[in-house]
Amino acid sequence: VQLVESGGGLVQPGGSLRLSCVASGFTFSSSTMNWVRQAPGKGLEWVSTITSDGRNTYYANSVKGRFTISRDNAKNTLYLQMNSLKSEDTAVYSCEKGSSRGQGTQVTVSS
Repeated sequence: VQLVESGGGLVQPGGSLRLSCVASGFTFSSSTMNWVRQAPGKGLEWVSTITSDGRNTYYANSVKGRFTISRDNAKNTLYLQMNSLKSEDTAVYSCEKGSSRGQGTQVTVSS
């Protein structure tokens, strides 16, 4: 299993970012996928889940209405569209398949 995230960066409060996660080494189209995050000095926090066919999505209350998870099974790619970003969204964001997790991409929300 290999998961490689990209798309992080520095953004002002209220801004947007789109994260991507390219997957390989397993059957992506058959796999439920997650986004998780870890803020400085804090534990791992679940952010969102999408089922293998993309029909069902789930969100943590802290991001509901602001973040959108999606996937392109033809490209073996998972996405996280993040809008209306807040300083408390600052964290390393990783994609996850079961117990496998990528190295993550840093998102910093600051003015």
